[in-house]
Amino acid sequence: MERDTTGRRDRSRLRRRSFLKAASASTAGAVAVTGCLGRGRQSGTVVMTAASDIAGIMHSDGDEPSIQQALWDAGLDEDISVEIQTVVSDSAQRMQDAQATLQAGRAPPDIHMMDSGWTIPFILREQTLNLSEALPDDVVSSVENNYLEAILETAQHPQTGDIHAIPLFPDFGLMLYRQDLIEDAGHDTSDWGSEPPSWETFATAVDDAMGQSDVDYGFTTQAAAYEGLACCSFNEVMTTWGGAYFGGTENLFTAGDRPITVDEQWTVDSIRMMRAFIDGDDPNGLDGFPDICPSAVVQWTEQESLNPFADGNAVANRNWPFAIAETGGEDGFGEDLGVMARPTAISQDEAEYEGVGGTAAALGGWNLAVSPFTERREEALQVLEAFTTEEVQLTIFELGGFLPPNIDLITEADPDEIGPSARYTEQLQAAGENAIPRPVTDLWPEQSALIYQEVNAAYRGAKAPDTAMNDLAERLERSEAEVSENDD
Repeated sequence: MERDTTGRRDRSRLRRRSFLKAASASTAGAVAVTGCLGRGRQSGTVVMTAASDIAGIMHSDGDEPSIQQALWDAGLDEDISVEIQTVVSDSAQRMQDAQATLQAGRAPPDIHMMDSGWTIPFILREQTLNLSEALPDDVVSSVENNYLEAILETAQHPQTGDIHAIPLFPDFGLMLYRQDLIEDAGHDTSDWGSEPPSWETFATAVDDAMGQSDVDYGFTTQAAAYEGLACCSFNEVMTTWGGAYFGGTENLFTAGDRPITVDEQWTVDSIRMMRAFIDGDDPNGLDGFPDICPSAVVQWTEQESLNPFADGNAVANRNWPFAIAETGGEDGFGEDLGVMARPTAISQDEAEYEGVGGTAAALGGWNLAVSPFTERREEALQVLEAFTTEEVQLTIFELGGFLPPNIDLITEADPDEIGPSARYTEQLQAAGENAIPRPVTDLWPEQSALIYQEVNAAYRGAKAPDTAMNDLAERLERSEAEVSENDD
């Protein structure tokens, strides 16, 4: 399908850096950004929850581009405006706020922006509109056929497959590395972007680069006891080793009657590798892996782990696509920045379970769901339909840096607008193809806490890896058993 990009290309452009600066200047939840400022809420105003970063690119003054304008250009009735009700940036608090609103049967918001990590529980509680029934068939087919499967699965009913939310943007875990330092140490990284190396090759290269340069750290990552460890950074490492929380990926979205597999050797060995990275003298560390992580990683989340890398004091860093813009510009590392998905331990063919082994990238991102209590149902559906158009997906990517759910579109974005990410479209697509979701069910908030507590204890050396995973398996089994008992 051909797209008319004339309007988008000819409009005066507000550069992405300016939008991000404006978005970061406001405090999440402090203000409400509206498309009809000064007029009060009109009957054609659809209220949508979102964080301030989305609010910052939703509307603009004068002729500067915005998502609202892109929605109109994509065919949304110009009598319909989208009012952004900004909310806290903390995902767990946003989930609680949405749950309180929907359990009370309140609207607006007419459209809820939901983390891909907790959309399905709202679907199972019948707190979202069935979009497979409500949207036109051609729109539903386009989403099913063109959207990245991993993010779409987080927006579908796990039993029926019906779509209950439209993915707004996905996010993928990436490995960033100093290509110049590693190659100066005698290692060839030319294929890493398309075929990530083994963990042994990666760790050896990072260790050599650290020893032959003036950086203090080798590999920085997120290993604090928080949600990001369970859903993402550990999930990736475990998956590349062929390990899994609940067996194959077919068990991700249904709790109660599924195997508990965290105590198996693949998962234990993935932790032993990380323990070797953190403390090379620990007898629980896996032999053959060098000490390349600072011990402080057990307290670090995204920004803390990125800072040393961005400052030129680390060889590699695990993070999200936003870090490309932070470190890949002319004022950063430029073309010396390397990007890839996670290194590998075993291949998918060697793995016991479906969907694990090989490289992996944890799936993040957000979905848009229509409240079943909205009084503006038709308007809200028109807004969601406009969000599915290529024009709007590309506008969101170019203005805010948020990846399109139709990941193939990243090659069509204006390189001048997306900045350093333009050099890494192949790597971003590869990460999307290897995205691994977290096991999202009603139990996940509870189970996530159990996981990150035990994994962090093992990373810190407070527990042996096999002891921590045996304890975790017992705790997860009790959690799953309660669901089975309630179902009976």
